[in-house]
Amino acid sequence: MSKVLTDEHKALLATEYAELRSSGMKAEDVESCLAVKYALSTRTVRRYRSIENLTSSDFEMPPADDATNFVKGTSTLYDEHGKVKLKWVKTDNKFDAEKVREWLEDLAAPLPKVEPSKATGSYSDQTLTILPMGDPHVGLYSWNAETGDDFDLDIATTDLCGAVDRLVKTTPPSKECLIANLGDFYHTDNNTGETSRGHNKLDTDTRWAKVLGAGLKAMRQCIASALEHHEKVTVINAIGNHDDHSSLFLSIALANIYENEPRLNIINTPTITHYYRFGKNLIGVHHGHTIKPDKLPLLMATDRPQDWGETTNRLWLCGHIHHLSKKEYQGVIVETFRTLAGRDAWAASMGYKSGRDMNAIVLHKEFGEVARYIVSVEMLRQAATV
Repeated sequence: MSKVLTDEHKALLATEYAELRSSGMKAEDVESCLAVKYALSTRTVRRYRSIENLTSSDFEMPPADDATNFVKGTSTLYDEHGKVKLKWVKTDNKFDAEKVREWLEDLAAPLPKVEPSKATGSYSDQTLTILPMGDPHVGLYSWNAETGDDFDLDIATTDLCGAVDRLVKTTPPSKECLIANLGDFYHTDNNTGETSRGHNKLDTDTRWAKVLGAGLKAMRQCIASALEHHEKVTVINAIGNHDDHSSLFLSIALANIYENEPRLNIINTPTITHYYRFGKNLIGVHHGHTIKPDKLPLLMATDRPQDWGETTNRLWLCGHIHHLSKKEYQGVIVETFRTLAGRDAWAASMGYKSGRDMNAIVLHKEFGEVARYIVSVEMLRQAATV
């Protein structure tokens, strides 16, 4: 018998133990006998000497009408004649059949689609407007008494939508617009309120499913604002260290919702970096958590050699560190952006005090950056009181 006991071995051990005890052998003698026979320790024999040890909630046969138990396996013990002597059904009592049924019904339901819209107004095909979203952290919770600012799901989505709306209304009417979500759009990546990468427990507001839905609606509103002022809109959702999986959900959901909208392009490739070409401008997008800034210029040249050779203005847009930085390397500028999000308890305890704002960058097709617009959280708060 293997020292890694299967359920059948455990049942056989318990049965033999009972038979030897019933024959009159002392308990310690039975344990020693079976330990030698099966190359086990007497402690292991003692652990599995009773059938009761094999009938926990993990192995009990669930009631026929118990829809909360999901059968995930069975174990059967046969006697020397091949007849079934004992049988265990392994169940998962965490399984909720009703929730799974609702989930399957939602998957089977027709997907909502956005009808195509017509572009109105006149646009400049000489400029591109970029809206870099620095780490929105939708779902983050912050308490003013602890961190100096209140921040929750409603504030996050209201600030993000308000900032995008204000920026697209104040920037020139470029024909093309790039919404560059720089990663960490969502604060957590699962229902436990943790990141998938580091399993860090985070300060979250409400349930994860609600946060996912609110974030999706907020992004749809940002897209709607951009489509009102630009003929063509492209959306890039970078993968962040807080939303490895939910960032992919966001891109896939948007691609399905806007499947019939020819004016919108959702880039939903599951890569850690993305690129966008506009005239003599080459833009790279990366959250900033896996590749060091000084490695990004050569990576761009390697990934896009033809675009590199045909462009003169090259720019990397990054997030992650929540504060402004801009450094020019040979042939490339690497820039990081602030966030609109408030500080959680950990960030406040570390003394992080960077400003909170969002930018709009206007690139000329030939000359690169020609204008930049900024909206701060303070501007949004003041506008809300007017």
